[in-house]
Amino acid sequence: MSAAMIISLIIQIVSGAIGGNIFAKVTQFTLGPIYNSIMGAVGGAIGGLIFQGLGPGLTSGDSLGIGFLLLQAAVGAVSGAILTVFASLFWNPIDY
Repeated sequence: MSAAMIISLIIQIVSGAIGGNIFAKVTQFTLGPIYNSIMGAVGGAIGGLIFQGLGPGLTSGDSLGIGFLLLQAAVGAVSGAILTVFASLFWNPIDY
């Protein structure tokens, strides 16, 4: 793994944890702050790996420009929020 990939993965994990917590605060889909962080971090890592696997055109190799880093943070935050919602729905199903 190159240094750029490791930095990208760290950014995605941290932004995933932040995205999971923010989305859980805004909505009813919460597991508590610790589990929101864990699920968000795992979601950020998984989303980042999927995003990096889509092709070299999207991840731009060893580039560490500000646009690239913001894109990685956005991917991590969104995928962290998505996994937090799915985990919340799995552990706390909505009763109608």
